[in-house]
Amino acid sequence: MRAADQLRHRITALLDEADQLHAVSEASPEQDDLIARLREANTNLMLATFGAQDLQATAEASNRAKEEFLSTLAHELRNPLAAIVMANAVLGKVVEAHAILPKLHGILQRQTNHLTRLVDDLLDASRVSSGQISLQKIAMDFLDVIANAVEIVQPFIDARLQTLQLDIPDQPVVIDGDPGKLTQVFSNLLVNAAKFSAEREAIAIRVGVLDGHVAISVKDRGVGIASEVQPFIFDLFKQGPLAVERAQGGLGIGLSLVRSIVEMHGGTARVQSDGPGLGSEFIVTLPLSSTPVAPRNASALLNAAPQSRRILLVEDNPDASATLETYLTLEGHTVHCAVDGPAALALAQTHPFDIVLCDIGLPGMNGYDLIAHLRPLLTPAPCFIAVSGYNQLQDRLQAIDAGFNHYLVKPVAIELLLHLISLGTQH
Repeated sequence: MRAADQLRHRITALLDEADQLHAVSEASPEQDDLIARLREANTNLMLATFGAQDLQATAEASNRAKEEFLSTLAHELRNPLAAIVMANAVLGKVVEAHAILPKLHGILQRQTNHLTRLVDDLLDASRVSSGQISLQKIAMDFLDVIANAVEIVQPFIDARLQTLQLDIPDQPVVIDGDPGKLTQVFSNLLVNAAKFSAEREAIAIRVGVLDGHVAISVKDRGVGIASEVQPFIFDLFKQGPLAVERAQGGLGIGLSLVRSIVEMHGGTARVQSDGPGLGSEFIVTLPLSSTPVAPRNASALLNAAPQSRRILLVEDNPDASATLETYLTLEGHTVHCAVDGPAALALAQTHPFDIVLCDIGLPGMNGYDLIAHLRPLLTPAPCFIAVSGYNQLQDRLQAIDAGFNHYLVKPVAIELLLHLISLGTQH
């Protein structure tokens, strides 16, 4: 029961007591005056309750508006990012054409990765503050999280001529966790360590198992953290003092997400630093799982021969469509493009397809409706992959309900997309 409802019930009870008191009393002037004052106080309390309700409703409406704005902002940012990321992926296939291309490709790779992290962190920070973030937990080898985080951050570390020192167990470390969110946690910690360390410095990652938990340390010898800042370092939008040029600044979101996501997994996050100039160590603990993880047959995937697929690409952003079409064609696939639902339906009536890559926010007929119309036209059924700028749980669930087999968020992870395409019609 909400606080406002409790207040209303209490006020009603007080008024009933006052009526009973008045009925059994001798109606003396003193008692009448007391009852009148009690009624006046209760009336004021009732008005205050209704005022609090109005404020709560206004705050809830404001939060909903903020969520909708940030979701739309993230969507609008992801659309141009998708085209830039894919154009850079195409550039990576022709870096031998000119001596300067590898350098330009590396710069674009690092900066687009950074922009993608900022967009994800911004949206997730809003969800955490409003209690709307959700986890998709599976039994998993935690060492895969470390490998993924290192892979994401490695270009940034290489650009600063830094080195990573890894001390990890030889055996799997099984936890129940959300792989994407935990990768976000440790890529944020690694980016922080690299950003606040000098060039050519070393960053140490140590993973150990003790008393039913896995403990992870990310340690650097960088700028350190003052003692008065450490108690607030995980607070949203809080940072230590910045240099005048703000060269190592940020939004103050990353560490807040680290603590929130770790605590949602039943773990803890803390920081140790002896002060400015003496480096920092972030220590995360997560509970182990009792569920075994099946061994992966990685060699079978690596040795699988690539196979050309017939792909229908439905995307209304011309730059995103052109770059993705070029990249997939260079990978040996046959790609037909459509800018909207009617064009996609026309192609489906004259061509068979193994894969349908479909944007959700299409003009006129959205991706959900388009899939419903495509399914009867394409036999055998292809693999339907949604590619969208929206990244909320309800978006994913709606896509699966509509008939999509997979849901990818822009900018698409290239290796994941190629892996799904390689599976062809296997759902």
